[in-house]
Amino acid sequence: MKAKHAVTVSPVHDLIATRWSPRAYDANKPVSREQILSLLEAARWSPSCFGDEPWRFIVCDKTSNPSAWEQAFSCLAEGNQTWVKNVPVILLAMASDTFKHNGQTNRWAQYDTGAASENLCLQAVALGLMAHQMGGFDPTKAKTVFDIPEGITCMAMIAVGYQAAEETLTNDLKEREAAPRQRIALEKQFFDGVWGKGII
Repeated sequence: MKAKHAVTVSPVHDLIATRWSPRAYDANKPVSREQILSLLEAARWSPSCFGDEPWRFIVCDKTSNPSAWEQAFSCLAEGNQTWVKNVPVILLAMASDTFKHNGQTNRWAQYDTGAASENLCLQAVALGLMAHQMGGFDPTKAKTVFDIPEGITCMAMIAVGYQAAEETLTNDLKEREAAPRQRIALEKQFFDGVWGKGII
């Protein structure tokens, strides 16, 4: 299996350094119910504005609920379907648009849902799993097939499973899987006290 450690200016925790978004998944290795619940607990304990916990997740487990999995799969962009076909679990991450305590618009809901999703992805690494967040899906179709009410915004789909060899992918995806991880230089996006002054 391919490990793609982040190359960092300063050391970071191994969970962060080893988290990446693969596309080669083992179609024959399911994710257990206990593992799924562990992922959801990691998301549940994320921080949120006013402690509102605006995130919602629909779990589509190919083993226990193949119909829900097929519905989630049908919402994905064609490019994602080419590799997600081997993924045992697809999650749909959503955000509630309003606060529970006053019904007002929660402009932090999507930010908080992103935090919950990242907690989930880091927990996946801790469990020996891989997670890949995707924006390539049809949110309108997802709202229909999953009967999602108004006031809930579909944010991302997350593939979860065990890593497989990159040889299981088509040639173009194989190249992307093997490519080194890259990030913009730290000082280009992180500033020291004022806009544009690189932190290093």
